[in-house]
Amino acid sequence: MLKKLDLENYIKELKKLFAREKDFIMEGDINIHHSNIIKLQKYTFKEPPFIKNLDTEIMHLKKSGVLSHSQIFEFVKIINYFSYLKKQKFEELAKWFNKIEIPDEIMEIIKVYDKNGELKGIEEIDIINDKIRLNRENIKQILNRIINNRKFEPYLVDRQIHFLNGEDCLLVRGGFNRFIKAQIQGRSNTGFFYIFPDEVSSLKKIESDLYSKKDEIMYAYAKDYSLVMKKWVKFLEFLNREFDKFDHYQARISFAKNKNYEFILPNKSKNIILKNFCHPALNDCKSINLEYKKNILLITGVNAGGKTMLLKSILSSAYMAKYLLPMKCHTDTKIGHFKEIIAIIDDPQSVENNISTFAGRIKEFSKLFNKKDVLIGVDEIELGTDANEAASLFKTIIEELIHQKIVITTHHKRLATLLANNENVELLAAIYDEKNQRPTFDFIQGTIGRSYAFETAQKYGVPTPIITKAKKDYGEDLENLNLLIEKSSKLELELKLKNREMDTRLENIKKLEENLKQEKENFNQNITIQKQKLLKEYNEAIKEAKDIIKSKDTKEAHRKLNKANDLKKNIEIKKIMIPKNINIGDNVKYFNSKGIVTSINGKNAKIDVDGKILTAPVSCLQPYIKTKKAKKVSFNKPRPNKVDIKLDLHGKRFEEAMELTEQFLNNALLANLNEVVITHGMGSGILAKGVKELLKAHPLIKSFEQAPPNMGGMGATLVKL
Repeated sequence: MLKKLDLENYIKELKKLFAREKDFIMEGDINIHHSNIIKLQKYTFKEPPFIKNLDTEIMHLKKSGVLSHSQIFEFVKIINYFSYLKKQKFEELAKWFNKIEIPDEIMEIIKVYDKNGELKGIEEIDIINDKIRLNRENIKQILNRIINNRKFEPYLVDRQIHFLNGEDCLLVRGGFNRFIKAQIQGRSNTGFFYIFPDEVSSLKKIESDLYSKKDEIMYAYAKDYSLVMKKWVKFLEFLNREFDKFDHYQARISFAKNKNYEFILPNKSKNIILKNFCHPALNDCKSINLEYKKNILLITGVNAGGKTMLLKSILSSAYMAKYLLPMKCHTDTKIGHFKEIIAIIDDPQSVENNISTFAGRIKEFSKLFNKKDVLIGVDEIELGTDANEAASLFKTIIEELIHQKIVITTHHKRLATLLANNENVELLAAIYDEKNQRPTFDFIQGTIGRSYAFETAQKYGVPTPIITKAKKDYGEDLENLNLLIEKSSKLELELKLKNREMDTRLENIKKLEENLKQEKENFNQNITIQKQKLLKEYNEAIKEAKDIIKSKDTKEAHRKLNKANDLKKNIEIKKIMIPKNINIGDNVKYFNSKGIVTSINGKNAKIDVDGKILTAPVSCLQPYIKTKKAKKVSFNKPRPNKVDIKLDLHGKRFEEAMELTEQFLNNALLANLNEVVITHGMGSGILAKGVKELLKAHPLIKSFEQAPPNMGGMGATLVKL
């Protein structure tokens, strides 16, 4: 996969930052990893030391094996580094580092090693080291005495002490045995002898015995330390894993800082939204801005226009996000999570396995039908077979895999045309600068692009006469049909955008109506509350007046009744009117009549209803949206010299019949024919079925039906263009 997506060098650079060799894929919860990386990015810390892989050593401890001091020192280096990290007080990561509690017994072992991995502070080893050092000095003194002996000087090649085969030697000429007894340790390239004098042998024997004694003592300590480490092997295993985890973090953080890259955590959505993304293999990168929300993304357009690199970039971004690998992009980039990423990019042709390009491609596609939650990339989907046959085949395959997320590149317009009307398919075309005759490496959504094969060939040195002849052989009709398909796709896109805009406006009007309705309900509710409050006050005033009447205080009674009547007058509720924002030129509805406001005078307005001027209260007018009918678009198409309105397919093979039918329809379209007849006969029904399937998929066929009896009946089809 790394090779297919051009990520090999990227991963090699990342691995150079690891403290020990390992796979770049992290195990565990990606959300926890992302959280730890973001927190750790805020701090500065020294790089971890180089550590060898310790899986074998841990297994050795579990089996009660004895580790060498060099193996033990690898664990010491890890523990010392974590001790350093714990002292840094990473507040946001304190919970993680506090879990790493180093046992006292292990700490006692750590203390006996110096920074080079040598044992320190052990008296018996220190005594032996002193004796070895003294013995080495005695050996050098003897050798220096021999070197400085004038009688031996003619035999000396140089005055240096050489180290060969673990021994201190002198380099001498032949005949040295006349002066000194010695053992020959080897010969130089020039024919001289490396000798070890017998006089030093006794001292070497003493040195060998001292080293043997030291090895015995050191083995004893290694055995004791290994027993302690076996006791804590679970802790060491845990520590080894935590070091690998931290190593993954620090390498990624260092890589991201060096490159100014970002970490993108995959989300549950299957959308891919790239903002200023650059593939790491490109030095001079033109950043990608892309919203890929539909299931199928079909990329067409100019040769060498960046289609394959765009496909690789989409797959690479998902791959890097899946494994928390930093990438060059804006922080607004959003990438969905996929269980698997599949790249059908290379030519699968194999002579050894007797597989052709097309057969290899089909074999790869056959594995996709049972896949779930995958992102698939297919480069040059019709590779290796007839384009028209492949278009029909892959259209059906893609429709079967429509639930998957698939990125496809192709040069052939027929497949793009067959899939263009599918709501799950999004078109993307590479743009070509015709003025400067070069690709722009930009893309436009919603249309089918041309390959510009003739222009590309001419740019790369194919002679102009050959290009001219090729264009002539290709035919003006087919070139014009290409342009017609492109224009049709663009017009269809424009219509979709206008419909989408209209839907948005209607949705906003609905929301406005809902808001006004809610406002009216709230207003009425408030009035009702106020009315109830005033009625309560009115009833209390009446009650108080009656009480005064009973007490025969006539003046006070009249005063209270008058006050109550005043309150009652205030309780009367006027009809609620919702204000309307009606302006001159608005489309309005007056009961069942629809018209345009021509003038407004106070509370009344004049409206033009089909040429008649009506005067109506503004309060009775209702605004409405007048929908516009889509304009029909016509094309000036060159007429072929001779076009028949009837095609007879009797006696034709299926493939030949389909090819003739397509050619016949193209010519009919270019000749501005509105209706044609295709005679296929009844027979076994294969031709009839094939013709109907082709007509269903053709983007410029209005309708088709069985021809009337006088035109062939069941053996013919009437087609309206």
